[in-house]
Amino acid sequence: MQNYETMYILRPDLGEEQVELAIAKYQNILRENGSEGIEIQHRGKRRLAYEIKKQRDGIYIQMNYKAKGNAIAVLERAMRLSEEVIRYLTIKPEAVTEDTAKEPAEVEA
Repeated sequence: MQNYETMYILRPDLGEEQVELAIAKYQNILRENGSEGIEIQHRGKRRLAYEIKKQRDGIYIQMNYKAKGNAIAVLERAMRLSEEVIRYLTIKPEAVTEDTAKEPAEVEA
């Protein structure tokens, strides 16, 4: 299992109840596919840098979790087919090691 981070943007016209249902839906998809340690951060409604699908604002949600690669494919397919998600991105954050944690001056020495 690897660590992953998924950030997705929901349509701004969704009500609070619809937002909670969407968060629960994607959280359940991850759980059904064997993911662990799911952390949800509701970042709130923010202005987009550019218009996406005729929307100027969006509701940002961030999920951090441990999963197998096939769980990501299932999650992203559900987001792609959903009308409530206007954009999503999944990354595999780099693990902090001793070499990357050191200051650049220490590495050169």
